[in-house]
Amino acid sequence: MSIWWSLHLRREAASVPLARRLLLGTMETAGVDPDICHDLSVALSEACANAVEHGGRVGRPGAESGEGPGGSPARGTPDGTEEYRVTAYLDGDRCRIEVSDSGPGFPPSTVARPRSAGSCLAESGRGLHLIEQLSDHVRFRNRPGRGAVVSFDKMLKWRDDALLKVS
Repeated sequence: MSIWWSLHLRREAASVPLARRLLLGTMETAGVDPDICHDLSVALSEACANAVEHGGRVGRPGAESGEGPGGSPARGTPDGTEEYRVTAYLDGDRCRIEVSDSGPGFPPSTVARPRSAGSCLAESGRGLHLIEQLSDHVRFRNRPGRGAVVSFDKMLKWRDDALLKVS
């Protein structure tokens, strides 16, 4: 069994629960264990919240606030900075989720090595640490000039009554 979907979302707080609900609905319908559903939905929420907060170009008017020139809401910018992308793959006994944005990217220390256990105490970066704790494998990478990508995997467990259980 394989399920794949991709969303292009505006960098607005309201997009985070939309992505989370779609993921939960997909996994629940497929028959994924509720604990796995919860872990992945929280990790996805953290990744989306990070893209919403940090995913725009630096130095552009309104890039971090979601506002256009003069304080008006930004609309459909041609460079895509007001959007981010969520892709989910349920393939066999594994789920992979990727969240990509068009922001300045992760600091080199985030991409180069995993954070220490103490790093979750800082105000910034707790969400990334949470994603690491809720997933089996996480990768933070930058696409030079095009933003950041968080991808994370988790092995799936299935409910006994799963309709789409891996055979």
